[in-house]
Amino acid sequence: MNSLLHVVAAVIHDDRGRVLLAQRPPGKPHAGYWEFPGGKVESGESPQAALARELHEELGIQARIGRRLIAVPHQDIVLEAWRIVDFQGTLHPREDQKLAWIAPEDIDSALLPPADRPIVSALRLPDHYLITPPVEAEDLAGFLAAVDRALGVGIRMLQLRQPGWSRAQLVPLARQVRDRCRHAGAALLLNTDWQVAELLGLDGVHLPARVARTLDSRPLPRQRWLGVSCHDADELRHAAAIGADFATLSPVHFSPGHADSQPLGWQRAEAMIAAAAIPVYALGGMQLSEMDIAHASGAQGIAAIRSLWPD
Repeated sequence: MNSLLHVVAAVIHDDRGRVLLAQRPPGKPHAGYWEFPGGKVESGESPQAALARELHEELGIQARIGRRLIAVPHQDIVLEAWRIVDFQGTLHPREDQKLAWIAPEDIDSALLPPADRPIVSALRLPDHYLITPPVEAEDLAGFLAAVDRALGVGIRMLQLRQPGWSRAQLVPLARQVRDRCRHAGAALLLNTDWQVAELLGLDGVHLPARVARTLDSRPLPRQRWLGVSCHDADELRHAAAIGADFATLSPVHFSPGHADSQPLGWQRAEAMIAAAAIPVYALGGMQLSEMDIAHASGAQGIAAIRSLWPD
């Protein structure tokens, strides 16, 4: 770890929700690419102190640093992205760099260096990821009512998971959930079947680890979300290698859905998340009260069935 170059970057929002990007100048690696402003951590500096120094040097501001959004290991660097709570001073380019304010959903990740791209995914992803429980065919009305309640309390990404259902059964249900999610401005991912997800114009697909390990590239376009279920560091590495946008890591705690698996616990989960090159949701026995510890452990947030599914 000590041989890696430690770099910090700032996520600065304006009052319209846009984030600040700076263009790398000629003569530097990735010249012409856009990046989140920041720089190297010097010996003896904390990441927060280094970022505050860099922002003053580059942008002329005194920044108040918030929580870390994500840490991205890439080749010989580790890039930490930190949210900026607010700042004092007039933000301006002190090194003649070009600046741009861009909404996260409008950022073209291809124009960013590879290490910065997972930051964009982390900005677009919500903190809560709901996985739907199995539904019985005779209780579709109750299931859809629960989806409505979940969307009504702020769930903005959910995975429709119906193991054992045929496509003939799944497609009508997926259409109804899709329409509800679109109305609420939420993303809907389908478990496993990316062909149905594409057919219905869903927002993406979530793959079990057993399916992901058979792939060497992502099976759907970049404008769709690709999530992967992971249970160890090797599966997290493979998820990143095939181009997944995010992963779940489970089980952090005991969960009836992973009754035969040894829980990772937060310490092991944190170490695995730190080595992951994509955003990771903590899964397995998660409670809403654990969001702060999930963030402190480097996770994007929590994924859950029971604690996020309305009664």
